[in-house]
Amino acid sequence: MSTEKVVIGDHTIGDGSPVYVIAEIGLNHNGDVENAKKLIDVAVSAGAQAVKFQKRTPEIATPEHMKQTPRETPWGTMTYLEYRYRVEFEKPEYTEIAAYAKEKGVDWFASPWDEPSVDFLEEMGVTTHKVASASVTDLGMLRKLEATGKPIILSTGMSTIEQIDTAVEILGTDRLVLMHATSTYPLPPEEANLRTINTLKERYQVPVGYSGHEPGLQISIAAVALGAVAVERHITLDRTMWGSDHAASLEPHGFSNLVRDIRVIEKALGDGVKRVFPGELAPLSKLRRVDG
Repeated sequence: MSTEKVVIGDHTIGDGSPVYVIAEIGLNHNGDVENAKKLIDVAVSAGAQAVKFQKRTPEIATPEHMKQTPRETPWGTMTYLEYRYRVEFEKPEYTEIAAYAKEKGVDWFASPWDEPSVDFLEEMGVTTHKVASASVTDLGMLRKLEATGKPIILSTGMSTIEQIDTAVEILGTDRLVLMHATSTYPLPPEEANLRTINTLKERYQVPVGYSGHEPGLQISIAAVALGAVAVERHITLDRTMWGSDHAASLEPHGFSNLVRDIRVIEKALGDGVKRVFPGELAPLSKLRRVDG
């Protein structure tokens, strides 16, 4: 069974519904709940419907060869594994985030990076799960996600069509949203390949959105014009902050402009039925020549 509409929380995702805008906070909170709350405020103020985080069990999700690699951080030099624990939110932080997101009227969820993180997010009562592009081939985790019965949003960056086929086969298509993505940071226009949005829609018959890592707004806006029904962008309080994702993120003003422009485009797309609009009647009576 396939569907071209999926319900997440109070929102319907699909053609004819408002574009579902996801503000990707990721790790841009730098391990600070107050930063996370400020970023939720940015998302809400801009008019996004959702905020997204990332959830890892560092011991499992950190590649073995990286664990002991030294990392310079604002808290001093530490191993990469120690750094991962330093910026990871656990139950107390996510309880606070869940309450804050609910108070602000915005969905919150996360990308689990390992199987225990799926259990953690289920305990936290998320509305949906997001599969990061890096996890498309983590078939064990995909099976665990499918078993939750929740809607799944699957990013497709750095994946072949065969790998996406396998993931879709596991997840099913009755509550799946695909996100076209290219996992180049920052994304150059020649790698955006936006026409893939339609390729994915035709192949899988599910709602398809766009997850972007480009500087600027044009490519995300064009994605909506090409039929993307959801848009995800990283947000930050300040692109010069310490951390790996800030530079490829939108600051509050840029994100606000993006959501504003998406809302204009979705209105402008219309229904494709050619008609004479009310605003045309006055010019028509003044300007139109009709030959007998």
